[in-house]
Amino acid sequence: MATKPTEAQARIARIWRGRTTRAKADDYAKYLRREGVAPLQQKALGVQMFREDRATDSEFVTISYWESIEAMSRFAGPDPRRIHHLPRDAEYLIALPDGVQVLEIVVNTPG
Repeated sequence: MATKPTEAQARIARIWRGRTTRAKADDYAKYLRREGVAPLQQKALGVQMFREDRATDSEFVTISYWESIEAMSRFAGPDPRRIHHLPRDAEYLIALPDGVQVLEIVVNTPG
């Protein structure tokens, strides 16, 4: 994820993963984009949402990019690895994820 030189640089990636059945995947994609990704777009430096359809399930991955752990904590709360499930996640997801992965961005080159 490239940023312009005048913008804050992403130094932290917060990665969430969840799986749903193929039958629910299209509806969940719309729901996740509206209820999960849209609020992130207001606060994070950038957001990506991925989907992989497999034989029996679909996996969704959302990555949000942050200037610092402190900036991420202002959005996610004092423990940025803790998940705040969306109200209908239990209805859609095969299993509720236990946490998110938080990684330091070591190399970030445009192109």
